[in-house]
Amino acid sequence: MKIFLTGATGYIGKRLLIQLLTNGHSVICSVRDAKRFDVSLYEKFQSQLSVVEYDFSDEGIFKPIDYDIEVAYYLIHSMSSNADFSKAEKKSARNFSELIGKTNCRQVIYLTGIVNEKNLSKHLQSRKDVEDELKSESYSLTVLRAGIIIGSGSASFEIIRDLVEKLPVMIAPKWLKTLCQPIAIRNVIEFLTGVIGQQYTYNKHYDIAGPDILSYKEMLLVFAEERKLKRTIISVPVLSPKISSYWLYFITSTSYVLAKNLVDSMKINVVAEKNDLAEKLQIKLLSYRESLRLSFDKIEQNDVLSTWYDSFGNYRYSKNVWNFLEVPNKGVFKDRKEKKIINEAMTMKKIFGIGGRNGWYHADYLWSIRGLIDKLFGGVGLKRGRKNQNSVSAGDSLDFWRVLYANKEEKRLLLFAEMKLPGEAWLDFRIIDGTLIQEATFRPVGLLGRLYWYTVLPFHGYIFSGMIKKLTDG
Repeated sequence: MKIFLTGATGYIGKRLLIQLLTNGHSVICSVRDAKRFDVSLYEKFQSQLSVVEYDFSDEGIFKPIDYDIEVAYYLIHSMSSNADFSKAEKKSARNFSELIGKTNCRQVIYLTGIVNEKNLSKHLQSRKDVEDELKSESYSLTVLRAGIIIGSGSASFEIIRDLVEKLPVMIAPKWLKTLCQPIAIRNVIEFLTGVIGQQYTYNKHYDIAGPDILSYKEMLLVFAEERKLKRTIISVPVLSPKISSYWLYFITSTSYVLAKNLVDSMKINVVAEKNDLAEKLQIKLLSYRESLRLSFDKIEQNDVLSTWYDSFGNYRYSKNVWNFLEVPNKGVFKDRKEKKIINEAMTMKKIFGIGGRNGWYHADYLWSIRGLIDKLFGGVGLKRGRKNQNSVSAGDSLDFWRVLYANKEEKRLLLFAEMKLPGEAWLDFRIIDGTLIQEATFRPVGLLGRLYWYTVLPFHGYIFSGMIKKLTDG
């Protein structure tokens, strides 16, 4: 079957794509920028895979799409952007619907949130509005509504993990008493693939959820039990939504915009309406504890396929980050260091393993301080880490950097800064003729940018000199 997949570089999309290819489908992946899609990850499925560029949030005329598409997935969302995400989501859905309506597509499958309460948050109302926009006489719409998704790298899992593992005592807002019905990412993928071509699901919606109904407080405490950690949670009624958002933002790896939207949604019960879809598709629903254990297994095996922050965290660069692939040489400041390598294999391993739990090899405390400063100014900070400790691909987040280029054969790793800066910054590692070239480039914006460079220059001298020494030592 020929399938059109949007959101192919996102948390759900990456996992769904592997399953669709494994099941023998031909998949057309729709991405905003093909440079960000790492085709090498799907080498054994090359004959089944193609990539096209569409930005459904644009007003422009869309190029023709493959007429023979039979099924399409709509996995686009804009909740983490600083823009008016509800308006952007409706526009994207409208453009998608018009485009798909010109093909032979029989079924569109949409994954959204559970929207059973009368008073919905802005985020959940936007998801409901998108559902309405996607309805069409040209195709049948199957809607799957999920609550909190639990899996290694999911936003919910990582936020719970940050809170439980970092805070022995939590002073938490009253919305921790809100009820939700979490579902394992494995079950979500089973539902998404299971409904393909099932005519009884056409033009219907289904709530999909695990068997457990829990409060957010219970979810945190069960997580602590599974990690064998003793945790105390004290709920107080005085934390406003704004304070709660900042609380989540500073403690966890989420952005402030996403934290704000999550807090808004967490005040509303997210409990599924019962249906028989799981029975019809023969899906065994996993409990919350089972979902956690599977997630821990993936992390311990260093086998996390996707993370929620695979999506760009900085809206400023979300549409044009690949324009920065070529590092400028004019109008910039550079800190270039070169050093002969003792053991090239070891240096390569260190370069492509930099950041995350592995750290930056020298003056990690200064990197931590810089990450904290970034958080204070509304940046992404260092908490995102890296999803795989041994390998990186173009488009991956790496602490407060984004990987623009990663090629072991060419012996080069290029990072672009997503931290808050009065300018743009690159960090480039290259090995040429047994010599490591480590180059930091900064293109300032205005006087503030120049003042920033000269302020941090003494720290750069210390940090980067130590870093290249550690990278080249055998």
